[in-house]
Amino acid sequence: MNISLATLLDRHAQYRPHHLAVIFEDHRLTYQQFNARVNQLANALRARGIQKGDKIATILNNCLELLDIYWAVAKIGAVVVPLSPLLRGQGLTRLLLDSDTVMVFTDKAFVEILDPLKGDLPAIAPDRYFLVNAEGVPGYTSYASLVADAPESSPQGIHIERDDPYNIIYSSGTTGLPKGIVHNHFIRAMYCTLFASAYRITPESIILHTGALIFNGSFLTLMPAFFMGATYIFHRQFNATHLIDTIAQEGVTHVKLVPSQIIAMLNAPNYDVQKLASLEMLGTVGAPLLMDFKQRVMADLPGRFYELYGLTEGFVTILDKTDAEQKPTSVGSPPPFFEMRIVKENGEDAAPHEVGEIVGRGPITMPGYYKRPDLTALAIRNGWLYSGDLGYVDEDGFLYLVDRKKDMIISGGVNVYPRDIEEIIARHPDVQDVAVFGIPDERWGETPVAAVILSPGSSLSAIDLRAWINEHIEARFQRVNKVLLLDDFPRSAAGKTLKRVIREQYLAENEPKA
Repeated sequence: MNISLATLLDRHAQYRPHHLAVIFEDHRLTYQQFNARVNQLANALRARGIQKGDKIATILNNCLELLDIYWAVAKIGAVVVPLSPLLRGQGLTRLLLDSDTVMVFTDKAFVEILDPLKGDLPAIAPDRYFLVNAEGVPGYTSYASLVADAPESSPQGIHIERDDPYNIIYSSGTTGLPKGIVHNHFIRAMYCTLFASAYRITPESIILHTGALIFNGSFLTLMPAFFMGATYIFHRQFNATHLIDTIAQEGVTHVKLVPSQIIAMLNAPNYDVQKLASLEMLGTVGAPLLMDFKQRVMADLPGRFYELYGLTEGFVTILDKTDAEQKPTSVGSPPPFFEMRIVKENGEDAAPHEVGEIVGRGPITMPGYYKRPDLTALAIRNGWLYSGDLGYVDEDGFLYLVDRKKDMIISGGVNVYPRDIEEIIARHPDVQDVAVFGIPDERWGETPVAAVILSPGSSLSAIDLRAWINEHIEARFQRVNKVLLLDDFPRSAAGKTLKRVIREQYLAENEPKA
């Protein structure tokens, strides 16, 4: 039996043609209508010479055309490479070359960034640059003219195997150059089934995604939505007020957010538990949600909170809504078909409550990094994916995330975990968000610094907050050296806090003691 994404939309267009499939701004498309759009693009791509296995890059913020591309490549066996619109210059060129991209979709705002790079991209023919929502831009073909005369019938004569690649997702490059993570049709089919089951998504569900579609976390609800034939709503960009209003207006049942978006929702002027009454699942992903905010969500929305810890490379644990009350500081357990170990430095498995590296395997584990067997061999050993994250399990096997291995601070020879300090700082009533990182120190090797966003209207000073933090810290080695008060944090396209960038900016502005 072969498993691929190619037939999903055709199936829903036949058996539930009039069910609402997609809502985006003023567009409200049934499965029949959305499938016709996708077929037009799929046929247009084939007419332009795109063959099975060809790489198509997108440099787009959320738009309906991006969703079209995700499903059109699935029908013809091409490979989508979603790239962040935050990329510039050589960073963008490097990924377009590394991925072997032969076609690019972008928008008018990106033209002046992409134009100077074209000479370094010989694999992309001049007539294979496309713009959404724009006409008459020299050097680019409009998306509208690309699909204008293409048939709405499903493309024929293409055989797609379960192991054929579907996408290449590039890591954020926090430790070195970004790596291309390959997902094939079977892996994405497992996203469809496993996460539909875990989040209790049904054909009647109404899914909302308000973050970046290029973030792998978006696939945690996107794939189950289209697998089940549910209704999928997405926004052009995150806005907490718009998020709340949409949930209330459309009766949204499922939403997945990163922690910064949950915090923004809780602080939105229109935040009202009654407006969120339709929710059956509010999930968090991308980074640990600090306990202060987690407890507020669970108090306001009992029986709806889920937390996912995971890697794009292909291992996850899920804190189910039924376990969240009993084990609120946990990030859950491996879903069915997944296995997990905690491995110590000496390679032995750790005992319960003993910290080690989180190692796992399951049906969504990547086949490898694109064209990097050397890095693949470091990440996947004997079939087990080594996460680079530190954690432990309790006596019931539930996972507790200690911290990212790369974020750990070594102060006076002692391992200091930023997350422990962040949890304490988040308890202060004037703190809206926090990020702790280490800087060089001539006495201790490293010392913690806390970057903080204060709640609106707060007049708390950095000196007073530092005193409060160090008064509440239990261990002397956890005391923060300095508090930085920031208006906002640098964030990825997915909304994740870029702690590395905050640290680099601080070090560039301050002479470290080294």
